[in-house]
Amino acid sequence: MGYIAGTLVAFILLGLAALSGFSRDRSFHATLLMVVASYYVLFAAMAGSISAMVVESAIATAFLLAAVAGFRRWHWLIVVGLAAHGVFDFVLHPLMTNPGMPAWWPAFCGTFDIAAAACIALLLSTRHRRA
Repeated sequence: MGYIAGTLVAFILLGLAALSGFSRDRSFHATLLMVVASYYVLFAAMAGSISAMVVESAIATAFLLAAVAGFRRWHWLIVVGLAAHGVFDFVLHPLMTNPGMPAWWPAFCGTFDIAAAACIALLLSTRHRRA
């Protein structure tokens, strides 16, 4: 169910962002990556796990830096960052301990991240062709 929900939420969120004009602002997709990167830190904080917070904060920092660099220099870095976060959800995060994370979260977040990256890539490639 997490896979279906993550995909649907990504398509709905990014579809509405495109239709409403939110995604015209370069900061929208960067902000999305920053928010996605913060959830594992939130889960660790909810569980009161200092060790998980330290590890999750270090990992989140890499994605936050990718969001800032993507916003400032190369918007495709945000696509790469979201896709990498999806891979992280599926491959690396199951090997980590975060007691506050719901069991269904990696499936939801991983599919959201990859579907969102695909939507943004489509948007960027169509903008490039129109320009």
